[in-house]
This record gives sequence, structure tokens and C-alpha cells, in this order.
Amino acid sequence: MDLIIVGLLLGGTYALMALGLQLQYGVARIMNLANGEVLVAGAFGAFWFYTGAKLSPFVTVLVVAPAAFVVNWAIYRYLLQPLVRRAKSRGHLEVDSILATFGLAFVFVGIMLAVFGGEYFSYSYLETAFVLLGERYALNRIAAFAASILLCGALAFWLNSTRAGLTLRAVAVNPASAGLVGINVPRVSAQAFAIGGAVTAAGGAMLSMFLTFDASIGVIFTLKALIIVILGGVGDIRGTIVAAFILGLAETAVATLLDPGLTLAAAYLLFIAILLFRPQGLFGRRPS
Repeated sequence: MDLIIVGLLLGGTYALMALGLQLQYGVARIMNLANGEVLVAGAFGAFWFYTGAKLSPFVTVLVVAPAAFVVNWAIYRYLLQPLVRRAKSRGHLEVDSILATFGLAFVFVGIMLAVFGGEYFSYSYLETAFVLLGERYALNRIAAFAASILLCGALAFWLNSTRAGLTLRAVAVNPASAGLVGINVPRVSAQAFAIGGAVTAAGGAMLSMFLTFDASIGVIFTLKALIIVILGGVGDIRGTIVAAFILGLAETAVATLLDPGLTLAAAYLLFIAILLFRPQGLFGRRPS
């Protein structure tokens, strides 16, 4: 039972991280390999505000998420949108975006190394025990899980119940058809990319409450977010959330039963299994 609860707590926080990439890839058609660096930037933001001004990470989200929105909107508008315009096919766009964001990831890492250095960072916030079902768990993990689930639920409600959210979903399903009914596809894609960055940064703030991190760890979170998106099915918010819990449980099981050093290897093997046996994801449909 302890293993399951810890895995669910971790998976809930992973869900927020992966929803950002889901919006960027599922709507804007951008495979953002700098997604993990945005998450780490959000973690550094939470660390800086907490250690410097004693601001709660929950309050910090109100700062880092809008900042990430603006930065990601500018990245899409001035770096990625020209690639979208010249792309002759979705495959062509994916190749170009992978190359562009791969280089962008190094830019982000360099900036964070220049500002914060190469040391590992962590801070103490809500590091008290909380009894759940007779077992003691770190309160910061439970708080991060609760906040992440709340934000995931709010995002899912917005996407499914508001006109703006339905517009994003229309572009995700078929950009060409969305343009024919008067939707400004470039503007909506930029909005989706920016919202994805904001959600990812919020996930970084939540993860920073209980994880040790440094400027170069972003690539690991990019891989995990990619695994979750592919496992759940591209464009499916429900699948992303379920897949996040699966990855959290898998990592916790491997760390507890085998060795903590094997968690990334287990995630990679899960990714390979998805690509081989169900490339459309758990909730995706096979192409006709």
C-alpha cells in the first residue's frame, strides 16, 4: 500500500508536467525538447522566491506561470512560427521543431548555469510527516499532489467547457478545418504553446518542493513528459493524466523493489514498449 500511495503522489505531480507538453505537441504540433528546461526554470523560480523572500511555492506559481507564458509565447512567435509557415507537412514540422528546440534547451541550460551555477539545489518546505492510512508521508509531497490535481482539473474543465478551450481542441483535431470556420490557427497555436509552457513551469514549482535539482536535469523531465504523452495518446488529456500515474507507480516500484538508479532505465523501457506495441497510446486510435 505504501508503494502505491507514493507512486500516486508522484504521478499526480508528473501529470501537471506532462500536460504542458501535451498542449504544445497536441495542439501547436511542436515537439518541444526544451520542455524539461522550462520545468527546471520553474523549480529555480520557486527556490529563489522561497529562499529569498520566504514566498510559498504555491504563491510562486502566480509569478512563474505568467512569466513562462510570456517567454513561451515569444519563442513560438519569433522562433517556431516561421518554421510552421515553411513546413510542407507535419513530419517536416516535427523534424524542424525537434532540431530548433533541442538547441533551445542548451540555451536555457547555459542561462541557468550562468545564473545559479552547477550545484544541486533543494529547500525545506512542509517537511513534516502526515499520517495517511496509518503510514507517515511527507506533507510537501501530499501538498504538491493536491495542487497539481487541482490545476489539472481546472485545465481539463477549461479545455472542455469554455469556448477558448474548445477552440484549442478544434485546432488539435484538424488545423486546416479549424481555419475554414474562422479560427485564427496561428494565434491559437501560439496560445497553446504558451499555456503549455506556463503549466510546465507550474509543475516545476510543485516538484521543487520535494526533489533535488540542478540546471542540467531538464532532459530527464523532457523524456518523462514525452513518455507520458505517448503512453496516454497525443491530444488526449485524460490519457496524459492516467499515463502520469502509471509512470509514477512504475518508477516507485522499481526504486523500492530493485534500485533507485534504475528508475530512468525503467521509464525508457516503458517508452520502447509503447512504441513497439501500442504507438497510438492507451487512449489513442489507430490511424485508418
